[in-house]
Amino acid sequence: MIHGWLVSVLLFSSVATGVRGFLVTTGNPKVQVKEHAGVDLTCSYSADFGSNARVEWKFKDRSGSQNFVCFDGKPTAPYSDRVTMYGSNLRFSKVTRKDNGEYYCEVSGVKFGETRVTLTVLVPPSTPLCRIPTSVTTGKKVLLSCHDMDGSPPPQYKWYRNGVLLPPEPSKISGFQNYTYLMNSSNGNLVFPSIKKTDAAEYYCEALNIAGPPQRCKAVKMEVRDINTGGIVAGVIVALLLLVLLAVGIWYAHKKGYLPQLTESRQKPNMVYQPPSVYGGEDDDGDFKQKSSFVV
Repeated sequence: MIHGWLVSVLLFSSVATGVRGFLVTTGNPKVQVKEHAGVDLTCSYSADFGSNARVEWKFKDRSGSQNFVCFDGKPTAPYSDRVTMYGSNLRFSKVTRKDNGEYYCEVSGVKFGETRVTLTVLVPPSTPLCRIPTSVTTGKKVLLSCHDMDGSPPPQYKWYRNGVLLPPEPSKISGFQNYTYLMNSSNGNLVFPSIKKTDAAEYYCEALNIAGPPQRCKAVKMEVRDINTGGIVAGVIVALLLLVLLAVGIWYAHKKGYLPQLTESRQKPNMVYQPPSVYGGEDDDGDFKQKSSFVV
């Protein structure tokens, strides 16, 4: 019974710390640190790996690319000025937002194992970039977007209408059931599938995360206009009148002879080819023709 309990504990520990193999652990699997501060990533392993165990650290960023931080006990070139190894641990003297991602401590010897540490570099959001149209037409699909490039962890987004916070799911909040927008708090998009005149208002967006105070973009007033049916009809009528006037003008000019007339092309005379005679006449300047005979 005790043996079964011990095996269960070891298996749970292996899964919880992201270990492949056995007995490679970290003191803190999720590390958060402010940008430009220093931090330690810890890694420990049991004596089962042998006295000549080799420790290497790898880094995988959010895009999935992977590279060595420390290889053969030494930091690689991109980290050599701010990373050191002491024992099996990794020390950053200063971190930047590019260091966000997952770090793997790999131990190889008699056995092989690894543990994972997730590093989050805390960066407050900057003023988000907002795209809010100033004038739209009723019935159209309209997108309002908001995005911040700097915040870490990635910010969440909130939208305000005339200074009032819009709930992410308006149908569930009293007083907002008549609103038909769709909000994505993760990517900052606010979509009106079919905009109405009642959606006209002043809008702005706010980006926020745990690293610092929220930041908001400048408020923009969005107007919603009806389709100008009368103007469209009037434009079509004017265009048709212009085409009629142009056709009448061309007909009148042609009738009065103001336009150049098409003239028949002259018929070219038939050319008959006459080959030159083999023998020239008396007046020919060509070959000499004998006219008298000589008697010897």
